[in-house]
Amino acid sequence: MPLARYRIVRGKRSVEEPLPTGLRQDTRKHTRHCCRPDPDEVAAYLAAPEDAAWERFAEAYRALLEARFADDASAFEAIAAAAQSESVWLGCSCPTQKNPDVRRCHTSLALRFFAERFPDLEVNFPRAST
Repeated sequence: MPLARYRIVRGKRSVEEPLPTGLRQDTRKHTRHCCRPDPDEVAAYLAAPEDAAWERFAEAYRALLEARFADDASAFEAIAAAAQSESVWLGCSCPTQKNPDVRRCHTSLALRFFAERFPDLEVNFPRAST
């Protein structure tokens, strides 16, 4: 079963974009999820979403994940374990008008982190149009 990402939408979903089947987890900045980004880092990136800002965000977010993992890996391990028996989806609102490229979403970085930490895990990475 894969670990992947999905788009959280407000209101009614489009029939072209149904909810994925499996365990869905909200990883947006206002949650308590281990993969949530820092709200200030998100705001800084979205204020001027250019290449340099993305690189700064990606570096800070990676450091945040590393620190959380070092402090208590159990939440990450639970996600990886769940993805061995069912599809697990990390959710965010991207793509959005301010951030139209889903590959520049924290969930894409989180998936990369999981792929590196848990090499036996099946991880599906998003394409630009998802």
